[in-house]
Amino acid sequence: MIRRPIATATAVWLSVASLVVVLLAYTGLAEHQKRINSTDTTVPNWGQLAAGMRQMVTPHPRTGERWLMDDLRATGGRFLLGLATGVSVGVSLGLLMGIFPAAEAIFHPPLAFLAQVPPTAALAVYFVLAGTGTEMFVAMIAIGILPALAMSVFLAVREFPEELQYKAYTLGASHAEVVWNILLRHSLPRVLDAVRLAVGPALVYLIAAEMVVGDVGFGYRIRLQSKLLNMNVVYPYLALLAAGGFTADWTLRRLRRRLCPWAEGGIQ
Repeated sequence: MIRRPIATATAVWLSVASLVVVLLAYTGLAEHQKRINSTDTTVPNWGQLAAGMRQMVTPHPRTGERWLMDDLRATGGRFLLGLATGVSVGVSLGLLMGIFPAAEAIFHPPLAFLAQVPPTAALAVYFVLAGTGTEMFVAMIAIGILPALAMSVFLAVREFPEELQYKAYTLGASHAEVVWNILLRHSLPRVLDAVRLAVGPALVYLIAAEMVVGDVGFGYRIRLQSKLLNMNVVYPYLALLAAGGFTADWTLRRLRRRLCPWAEGGIQ
């Protein structure tokens, strides 16, 4: 029988085993590269990675800056501000389009068009309109995720069963009560799933912009160190980006379980 659940202990052991296999494979590849060329830095071994991580957190002898702290502060602030702006506006527009046909007629055509424009291809437009400061990074994240997020929320609201609102009106509920107490609760799991799916693209847009015009941040540091072939610094930065994305996704999944315990059959 397909999709038959397995024991929790078995799932944990399989997950750990897959990670161990990946780590062993990387260790073997790194040692193989060192046997071919002892000065190779494209696949650093664990000792070289440790040295790179020390370099990330050690103050620079001339400027005193700590790469990791400065980059984390810059990238983290840009990401959180851009994501919060895009999510708040995108969810609001999606709800308006799903609830009011007039709002759908106004916002649906431009959002459907903008959803097909790759934000990374429009970098020059963001530079012209917002400069190269924090505003540009925030605008790129917010505008990049807004169309797809708004359309996802709109579709989630459109799936609201009409018989539920008819029953609510029959029992004497007002328009506001139907929206806030029934429609939003019914759509909330899909809305949170849409926000989860927007985290990855938001990181992609931010790192792409930092690689092009950033003077601090994860994208800037990865571009600079990859040019110098300091992959013992690049790989830890990539691992930290993955950890940040995983943490955001885990937080949203926990929030979904807490707020929507009735909808655990959705995206996990």
